Amino acid sequence: MTTPFSQSRRFMKMHGLGNDFLVLDLRDGGELPSPALAAALGDRHRGVGFDQLAAISADDESDARLVFLNSDGSGSAACGNATRCIARFLMNETGRDELTLRTDRGLLHARDAGQGLTAVNMGHPQLEWADVPLAEQLDTLHLPIEGAPTATGMGNPHCSFFVSDADAVDILTLGPRIEHHPLFPERTNVQFASLLGPDRLRMRVWERGAGLTLASGSSSCAVAVAAARRGITGRTVQIVLDGGEIEIDWRDDGVWMTGPTAHVFTGELTEEFGA
Repeated sequence: MTTPFSQSRRFMKMHGLGNDFLVLDLRDGGELPSPALAAALGDRHRGVGFDQLAAISADDESDARLVFLNSDGSGSAACGNATRCIARFLMNETGRDELTLRTDRGLLHARDAGQGLTAVNMGHPQLEWADVPLAEQLDTLHLPIEGAPTATGMGNPHCSFFVSDADAVDILTLGPRIEHHPLFPERTNVQFASLLGPDRLRMRVWERGAGLTLASGSSSCAVAVAAARRGITGRTVQIVLDGGEIEIDWRDDGVWMTGPTAHVFTGELTEEFGA
């Protein structure tokens, strides 16, 4: 018999560049929180607060299986920074410098990149309209939305705008509007990026189901792929986010992301919250 999280109550708090996560280690058993409980935990005033919840469980064909929920309780097949955080946690635990993790995105390979950095291969980008997915057959490179953004799938949908100054964009207004655009039947993550220099981008992100965040791994991958497809940058780029910098390298074997992670604390909910 598995134990509901509301009874076991233990969790870890981690972040990658300020993109923060509540992480549950369910390898010895336990149930994923319900969407309603995940949303309650995600409340930054009455719960723990996070951008995404990530659960680790045992897997016969990889080092661990990861499942992700957004702070509103909705699911996500991919979460790059959470994957890097958990990869670092498991590498520290096992003493290994390479791992394979299973997500709804597929099998993802992670490695120690040295100097305290962790790298994860987020797989090949999805460039066809049906794979993003979009609601109708369209050229994903230039969508018929004001600003002509690019659509990219990274296991979750992304809509990337290239602008002259990402910091000048009213992201609190435009982010939710584009997230719910009818072209995206599963909603979308939204990025606004501007070129700072050769192969260097400034990016701000509105995450589907989480809102404005300091960073997003899969969004960083999507922007790097979109910028390379449009000839704005090469295939290896540094991305400057509100929470710090990350490197994205679109290689023949997939999109690698490399950056820092942090395990902030391990905690336990009170019985009062669990009730």
